[in-house]
Amino acid sequence: MRFLFELMMSFFKIGAFTLGGGYAMVPLIQEEVVENKGWIDETEFLNIIAIAQSAPGPIAINTAVFTGYKLRGITGAVFATLGAVLPSFLIIIVVATFFLSIKDSSVIKRAFMGIRPAVVALIVYSVVKMLKSNGVKGLALLIPLLSCMGIVLLNLHPILIIILAAISGIAMTTAKKAEIEE
Repeated sequence: MRFLFELMMSFFKIGAFTLGGGYAMVPLIQEEVVENKGWIDETEFLNIIAIAQSAPGPIAINTAVFTGYKLRGITGAVFATLGAVLPSFLIIIVVATFFLSIKDSSVIKRAFMGIRPAVVALIVYSVVKMLKSNGVKGLALLIPLLSCMGIVLLNLHPILIIILAAISGIAMTTAKKAEIEE
């Protein structure tokens, strides 16, 4: 039971101090569960992120579910998810209670002007860290770059991007394997 409480509090801490949504939470989750606690290794974490991105729902909640499940089954998933969800739930209740009195506050508006760029930096940091730890380099860097360009410039649907990236990965590894065998 002590471990389950520690798991919940780890995700609670991440949820309480992260602004900007799930992708901003990914580097903090990675730091907590991989580097600080050592509960899972880097490869397992990347697999959890891949599954969390593929499953419907917010990536932070999905990551909490899959991490908790990996560590302690369904009970671990419930505790990790509660930890990730409770801070937002409590904050929303407090904000809803006081919203009308603070919505036009210049201090609040200025604070969010500073928070927004920091959230972008957290997301970029997460992407760079995942690229490095996943061993994406050389020609393989083309897949995320072309995927991003396809979404931004050509407005391609994310499902099409995933299918094209999978085909590209298969083609690249098949070509590499054929090259090694020669």
